[in-house]
Amino acid sequence: MDFFYNAPERVVDETIDGLARVAPVKRSAETHGVRVIVDRDWNKQGVAVLSGGGAGHEPAHAGFVGEGMLAAAIAGDIFTSPSVEAVLAAIRATCGEAGCLLVIKNYTGDRLNFGLAAERATREGYRVRSVIVADDIALADATQKRGLAGTVLVHKIAGHHAVAGADLDTVADIAQRVCDGLCSIGLSLSSCTLPGHAIDRRSAELGLGIHNEPGVREVAPANAGEAMQLVLEPLLEAIDDRSGGDTPLIIMLNNLGSCATQEMGVLLNELLTRLPAERVSRVVAPAPLMTSMDMHGFSVTLLAAQDDFVEALESPVAALAWPGLYRAQAVETFTVELSERAENAVGARDAERERRIEDVVSRLVESKDALDALDAKTGDGDTGTTFAAGARAIGDAVQAQSLSSGDDARLAYEIGDILARDMGGSSGVLLSILCTAAGAALADGRSWPEALGRGIERMQHYGGAARGDRTLLDALIPAVEALVEGGDLTAAARAAREGADATQSITHARAGRSAYVPENALRGLTDPGAEAIARLFEQLAT
Repeated sequence: MDFFYNAPERVVDETIDGLARVAPVKRSAETHGVRVIVDRDWNKQGVAVLSGGGAGHEPAHAGFVGEGMLAAAIAGDIFTSPSVEAVLAAIRATCGEAGCLLVIKNYTGDRLNFGLAAERATREGYRVRSVIVADDIALADATQKRGLAGTVLVHKIAGHHAVAGADLDTVADIAQRVCDGLCSIGLSLSSCTLPGHAIDRRSAELGLGIHNEPGVREVAPANAGEAMQLVLEPLLEAIDDRSGGDTPLIIMLNNLGSCATQEMGVLLNELLTRLPAERVSRVVAPAPLMTSMDMHGFSVTLLAAQDDFVEALESPVAALAWPGLYRAQAVETFTVELSERAENAVGARDAERERRIEDVVSRLVESKDALDALDAKTGDGDTGTTFAAGARAIGDAVQAQSLSSGDDARLAYEIGDILARDMGGSSGVLLSILCTAAGAALADGRSWPEALGRGIERMQHYGGAARGDRTLLDALIPAVEALVEGGDLTAAARAAREGADATQSITHARAGRSAYVPENALRGLTDPGAEAIARLFEQLAT
């Protein structure tokens, strides 16, 4: 199973049913492929704003049904316009004496089916006006530019004026002004997959449509910043042609389907960083607004920030999917209070010990990718990154001559402080506990092996793991035991390596992230934390 669907032919209706269970809507009974989603509190007292189109773009359009936005939405099959009968049924269900406005995306099927429905409704005595949304600026020479995510802004602004009591002509004229000012373009790293179809991904494209149409050209951005720049350059040129340069803008970042929350956060930061602050009036919170199934991409919409547009977009709505309008702001920072040593607190230093520390740092940094790859087979793939971060921080302290490398107890305390602050993850905290407890034992006159043994006891007390639980302790405990028994670093390194290798046969972990991994996934794999400790001792022994 690649997607969480049941039967492909039921996806649209089951999606609508899922929405209707939590949103302020009701849906038409299933009949003849007609799917109308209506604001359950609609009373036909004002202008009804209606929209719709093929399914597959959720939350558009049904997610925007509710007081302050759409009175109803009409859904067709995936990427297929609803029938004339379906649109006409929606008009009959919502249109009162005030009339209705049809918001139509600029696709042939939508224009024809909504258009014929409007003509038939007029014949039946309904007052109907319509606007065509054609906000796509990718196809510069096209006579029929596509309707994209900017349609949602038309829903919101028209819906605001309708609920405020404006008459049909006023609502329609304002909606047309919005349509005339909208500019949108999308970029995706892959095409989408329709339910029941095989996955067949295309490469990255700029200016692609929401129905899996190819983009105007293939692109190969190296990172999110380059991707956003590819989108912004033509957008700013288009919006400046329509509204004049330096006009403050309403910005909307739309998730085309499968961008992670983190990706959208990075893209929003790039978008607002690359636009001059004076050009950004308001920002629609980044969200899936008009998607294309699971398309891994985004679109950006710009609209001149006219006062009545801003007022309409800021008004509250009952529609479930509207994410809200916000003011952009500079990132505000503050300085945190960290634990610091007093000035001139560095104790005695030992050049030979510092050299050995730097060698260990280099070994762990060099091991980053290998340890991450090992961890990725059973976990989140960051063990190497975590150990490398701690190692680099210790190496920086050596370079800054801020380690008391010639004072055993102080060195252990200082390394513990560094690991707690800079290493991150549970490994960083556990190793900081080890060093801190070892420092206390060294201050009491214990030897290094005894002090490390004391540190291991405290690690086990707080961490709850034991030898054999498939953690870094499986390498650390035998290494320290070898030292306690009088062995040298070579013996300790040998014991650590044997302990790490032995984790390949431990398939029932009782601590750490491996405790949540099935036994068959652990068989034959070395625990990455134990591997890191083995490499550390091997470097110390050279």
